[in-house]
Amino acid sequence: MRAVRVALESTVISHGLPRPANLVSARACEAAVRESGAEPATIAIVDGSVRIGLADHELESLAGRTAVAKVSLQNLASVCGSGGWGATTVAATAHLAARAGIRVFATGGIGGVHRNAETSFDVSADLTALGTTPIVTVCSGAKSILDLPRTLEVLETLGVPILGWRTDAFPGFYTRSTGLGVTAAVVTAEDVARIAAAHWDLGGRTAVLVVVPCPEPAAIASGEIDSIVDEALAEAAVQGVRGPALTPFLLGRIAERSGGRALAANLSLLENNARIAGSIAVAIAERLQER
Repeated sequence: MRAVRVALESTVISHGLPRPANLVSARACEAAVRESGAEPATIAIVDGSVRIGLADHELESLAGRTAVAKVSLQNLASVCGSGGWGATTVAATAHLAARAGIRVFATGGIGGVHRNAETSFDVSADLTALGTTPIVTVCSGAKSILDLPRTLEVLETLGVPILGWRTDAFPGFYTRSTGLGVTAAVVTAEDVARIAAAHWDLGGRTAVLVVVPCPEPAAIASGEIDSIVDEALAEAAVQGVRGPALTPFLLGRIAERSGGRALAANLSLLENNARIAGSIAVAIAERLQER
């Protein structure tokens, strides 16, 4: 069977994790995909060129550079056209992976509707991409700094199926359950492959979102993380932090105030999601081969 690829995003390497944990995590995620029988394809922009899969020295360079743009769909062309380096977000990674024929993508958490979006209009481009890109996206829900009920409402409006990996509750990144529901629970990679095939065969043109709870030993209780997020949001408001700078600011404050536990949870769920994505990619490839 031809090598089955799993896309991995690179914003988490350049903008989401501190050094040297970012490089350690990137390599661990690639190894987890390989352990599942698939090939990792970390996506990034290198000297203006889209790379669907990085050599290890490129991965190391990406992790060590300071001048790496955070690339979404809105600035993808400008970063490529200027010959720069770029780390791709969920939106850009899903878009580029689908163009390259990759059917499965693993990340940590998707972006969504920000709190107070009714006045800020701050809604992640990740949601638009998921609503228009036919790719299985494996994540641990949406980041807990977001308005999760509204994020789920938008995903429902866009027609994105949400499959809970061995759970019937939507996870909140660091926390295993938000108390919000999913479209259906799945137990195996074959379950995901079957539902994804049915979705696309029936004319669906969206992503299929597979949400995986953070591994239990590393997860943080929802009450604890909510308190930390509320404090960080209040501090951001006082300092006037908004727009693209808001998410990294909040994640940085959460990392500090959790005493390193948020970082441990992030590293754990990233590797776990990559491993599960690899198994799903293999199941989809086997299903296609049988047709």
